[in-house]
Amino acid sequence: MSLTGVLRYLWNTKTKEPRMLKVGDPAPDFTARDHDGKSVTLSGLRGKKVVLWFYPKADTPG
Repeated sequence: MSLTGVLRYLWNTKTKEPRMLKVGDPAPDFTARDHDGKSVTLSGLRGKKVVLWFYPKADTPG
């Protein structure tokens, strides 16, 4: 399970309801792997421009 999935599970377990971000809400900190496999945290990129690109796993090779 991804870190985001774990956080969502813990939040939903505690509050009994999912919390959706609203426009203008700050993004929660998370850790992901970059294209070289290195861990990157959102907080580590503070002050820089960040673009997140999400796509379905089904559209990836392999």
